[in-house]
Amino acid sequence: MAMDADGLRTAFTRFFVERGHSALPAAGLIPHDPSVLFTIAGMVQFKPFFTGELAAPVPRATTIQPCFRTVDIELVGTDARHNTFFEMLGNFSFGDYFKESAIPFAWELVTDVLGFDPDRLWITVHDSDTDAAGIWREAAGVPADRIQALGEDNFWRMGTTGPCGPCSEIYFDKGERFGATGGPAHGGEERFVEIWNLVFMQYEQQPDGTLEELPTKSIDTGAGLERILTLLQGVDSLFETDVLVPLVDEAARLTGQRQGASERSDVALRVLADHARAMTFLVSDGVFPSNEGRGYVLRRVVRRAVLRAHQLGVAGLVTPALVASVVATMGSAYPKLVRDQSLVETVVGHEEEAFLRTLRAGTSLLAEELGRGARVLPGDVAFRLHDTFGFPVDLTVELAEEQGVEVDRTGFDEAMAEQRARARRAGRKGAGAGADLEVFREVLGQFGPTRFLGYQATTAEGRVLAVERRGDGAPVRSAEGEIAPDGAVVLDVVLDGTSFYAEGGGQVGDTGMIDGPSGRMRVLDTTRVLDSIVLHTGYLLDGVLEAGEEVGAAVDAERREAIRRNHTGTHLLHWALRSVLGEHVKQQGSLVAPDRLRFDFHHFAPLTAGELARVDELVNSAILRDEPVRVYETSRSEAERSGAMAFFGDKYGEVVRVVEAGAASVELCGGTHVHALGMIGPLRVISESSIGANTRRIEATTGAASLQLVRDNEQILGRVAAELRTTPAELPEALQRLVEHDHALEAELRELRKVGLRVEATEMVARAGGNRVVARRDGLDAAGLRELALAVRDRDGVEAVALVSVAAPQRVAIVVATTRGVGLDARVAIAAAAKAVGGGGGGSPELATAGGRDADGAAGAVELLRAALVAS
Repeated sequence: MAMDADGLRTAFTRFFVERGHSALPAAGLIPHDPSVLFTIAGMVQFKPFFTGELAAPVPRATTIQPCFRTVDIELVGTDARHNTFFEMLGNFSFGDYFKESAIPFAWELVTDVLGFDPDRLWITVHDSDTDAAGIWREAAGVPADRIQALGEDNFWRMGTTGPCGPCSEIYFDKGERFGATGGPAHGGEERFVEIWNLVFMQYEQQPDGTLEELPTKSIDTGAGLERILTLLQGVDSLFETDVLVPLVDEAARLTGQRQGASERSDVALRVLADHARAMTFLVSDGVFPSNEGRGYVLRRVVRRAVLRAHQLGVAGLVTPALVASVVATMGSAYPKLVRDQSLVETVVGHEEEAFLRTLRAGTSLLAEELGRGARVLPGDVAFRLHDTFGFPVDLTVELAEEQGVEVDRTGFDEAMAEQRARARRAGRKGAGAGADLEVFREVLGQFGPTRFLGYQATTAEGRVLAVERRGDGAPVRSAEGEIAPDGAVVLDVVLDGTSFYAEGGGQVGDTGMIDGPSGRMRVLDTTRVLDSIVLHTGYLLDGVLEAGEEVGAAVDAERREAIRRNHTGTHLLHWALRSVLGEHVKQQGSLVAPDRLRFDFHHFAPLTAGELARVDELVNSAILRDEPVRVYETSRSEAERSGAMAFFGDKYGEVVRVVEAGAASVELCGGTHVHALGMIGPLRVISESSIGANTRRIEATTGAASLQLVRDNEQILGRVAAELRTTPAELPEALQRLVEHDHALEAELRELRKVGLRVEATEMVARAGGNRVVARRDGLDAAGLRELALAVRDRDGVEAVALVSVAAPQRVAIVVATTRGVGLDARVAIAAAAKAVGGGGGGSPELATAGGRDADGAAGAVELLRAALVAS
């Protein structure tokens, strides 16, 4: 029996392990190296070891590495040799051995283990690499006429920069019926099949194109599993091997096509089989469809497959079943696929559904435009296909090229740039919090609402669906004021499921930590966008967070407990207020924070001390009874029939969550709550006030905050009692004595002040030398000046008195007092003087007062008063 894929993987790995190599796990398709978009070769994960940036953990290694490339995606399905997804068998030396061992290892495995006929094997080397050619001749015994020197094709580069070096390839000659002779250099491509590439890694290519010697010489080899299988299994195409046949069969079943019926349908079946593997591994490794970067490539792959199925007349979904077939075929070799199967089917299914909604209209538009006979498809048409109908531009290019039509990519790029500019402007106007709503709308369309996992726990495992860096400079802080440090990288992160509660219903958002394999984030706030996407906002502590990673989400548990106490306490407070004040009481707003709760409600008057005491008694009695808190979901109509109350401003669907806080309080609520009322601890009302017409506000604390409030109050009472030389229990009596003593002192002071005024009045009358007194007496305020004026008027023989006082730089007081029957109106006498100090006044005929701010006019006011009193 021919060797199958599992057998080949096992034989390759065993061979190198027996020769001192460590079998290392494969890397994901998302590399840590920013210079490449995907893992395109087995050596990608080892690049830091080749460059000397990191020390290799082992001197020799072997891997079976899933890889993904799209450089020849348009050829997939049209021939027997091209795939986007493939497995690469590799052995690696990190400064341990070089050509002298790598070449004999490869020859022995190919001929002795895999059983290839040595006489049908050809070798290519770089034209400068005489060492390699010599080793093939001498160590492996390959005849010189089957060793061919080539140029650039035998110099391997990872990309425009990075490790590189000359390479040597092993080819298998399939025979005359597959093409002309002449070896790999001159013969037919279908006849001479490359099965292994040995790269002698000795240079690092710089950005300017120059080559620098690496610190140590290393080996990187790559053998395509699928290509080797075609030879071992005696088939002509990759799609006839045991790793792809089940997928081609499943594609045929889903489309109702018979293999071999037509070249068009066979190409489509092979595309479906290849792309099924690519999309399955990409999503499992954390790539999600989007319009940029890796997500765009995945979207193109999925939509290419869906389009092929559509062209074969399929109306329903095909991708979830294709994914299931991939998992059944490759799950034993890659167990992670089994764990991720449900996620992958959901992601690609959502993407297929989204494309199908516009596919028919899009293909009609494209056919119409291509049918016009123009040689160039306008860029705005390609953009409309992309923006309205979901056609990746590369897919449009492919379909156009099939008809011999070119796409105006410049026009397309200009339309895309303008759309992005509009989105940025709209985001600045509408998002407010710095969130890119288009990104989150995309997430919502692909994955649906964020699953909240935090009712029963404060930790959860989730997958990162989106990471957006904030660039709007908006401050990020928690409800308590914790703020991101200056210069920190601030992110908005979306997970598929989270234990973090998003701000809503008055309850503040959770804070905590997100820990991933490559970084950690401090979450300062949790909010909701687009109604159902939970946004974790905070800053990186170290590393990075990337879409697709599995992370741990841990809420600050102590803070959450305090919030739960306050939230259930708010429900009890609502119930107690309605019980004491009446059923007209309805919540108008609330704040549920860790340190306090705030409750706004309709009521027409301040609460009396007795009403507050009764509310306090009801709430804390319920807490002491420690009744259970029951939470369940039901229909909204059933909840309303049971008497459940809705909170102000909350939105409710047809299925609602009901919270029964003890026997009496029943409300619709999506927040987090304690399991029993006793967990709330003491609830203390700290203030009751008005915030508008017929609207009152109560602020209160629960649990530890209430206990701290009691401790603080006890300390204050203790300090006051110590000052009064008494005990806290005797403070009322001590304060009463102090108040009485204070009143007695004030009465005594008033008498002394009257005596002083009488003395001053007597002296002032004596100085005047007549029955009408006009004087300036600075330093007295309006009340003191009035008392002095009355004291002067009451002296024997005085008919009238006018006094002026500058009490401060911009405060002047004037008083005129007259004795009844003298024919002098105090209001008339004071009028001109009031104007002189920039003010006005009034009163009665016997007593008038005035005030002003012009102290410079005080002297003139005195003269005006003297004239008024003397003239009359």
